[in-house]
Amino acid sequence: MSFTRAAAELCVTQGAVSQQVKQLEGWLQRPLFLRSPRALVLTPEGQWLATVLRESFQAIEGTLAQLRVRAPAGPFALSCDPSFAMGWLTPRLGDFFRAHPEVGLRVSGEFHALDRERMARDDVAAALRYDLGRYGDLQATPILDEWLLPVASPAFMAANPQLRSPADLSAPLLLHDSSAWAGAGPYEEWSQWLDAAGVAVPALEQGRHFNLSQLALGAALAGQGIAMGRAALVLDDLESGRLVAPFGAPVRSRGAYHFVTPLQRDSDQSALVLAWLQAQAAQFRARRDALLQALPAVRTG
Repeated sequence: MSFTRAAAELCVTQGAVSQQVKQLEGWLQRPLFLRSPRALVLTPEGQWLATVLRESFQAIEGTLAQLRVRAPAGPFALSCDPSFAMGWLTPRLGDFFRAHPEVGLRVSGEFHALDRERMARDDVAAALRYDLGRYGDLQATPILDEWLLPVASPAFMAANPQLRSPADLSAPLLLHDSSAWAGAGPYEEWSQWLDAAGVAVPALEQGRHFNLSQLALGAALAGQGIAMGRAALVLDDLESGRLVAPFGAPVRSRGAYHFVTPLQRDSDQSALVLAWLQAQAAQFRARRDALLQALPAVRTG
């Protein structure tokens, strides 16, 4: 929906793309786009043609992938949400390397949006993302669900004895991950938890904002406020007592962790990594659920 972006993709000028579209429309004797100063909008005929072309290109790509002589397997590049990579995946990688020394797993901490072209361009075999799992041109396999609960350091709670229930919360005390996933609002996780608790906290923008959940949790560990914890990232800290969950009542997040791969690009290495992740997630889930079930019900007053 952008001649400029199409030109960059094709390594030609914007004018060249525009001229080609005009010539096509002239040959068809009907418009494919409705043009306005701010946007391009496909006509019904344009939408029809776009669908057919997309399916055709995918069929060509799939055939070429099957015909291509595969090179010897190199490192398995896994792009991973940075907070999940640091807080959950990395501590478990020793088990993977001991069990599968033949797989050259290479993990990169990244949170950019994924699509098929970007994965192919960056030679990414698979990705782990915390999001809604909505990928039109990629396969997203759920690995682990996520649960949200406010967490703070014992020292912070001792210094703020007035915080006895969610109703006592105020915006300046809250620590936010401003980009829980691509497309999420800046207050996604706190808003979801507060709604479930039946509490309204006005002016959420007055809290402190970070672009990674791990940074917000680091601030919570330092006694700077209350962060919205993801169970996958805070379980160890809760078990050790470095963090506490003052209000209990975990709420299931709209987001979850997904193993994202290109369509029709299954490989033995990908299947092996996926199976290992699923096994690790099952072990973690049992430990997590036991702790969450032991938390008290939320107090609203």
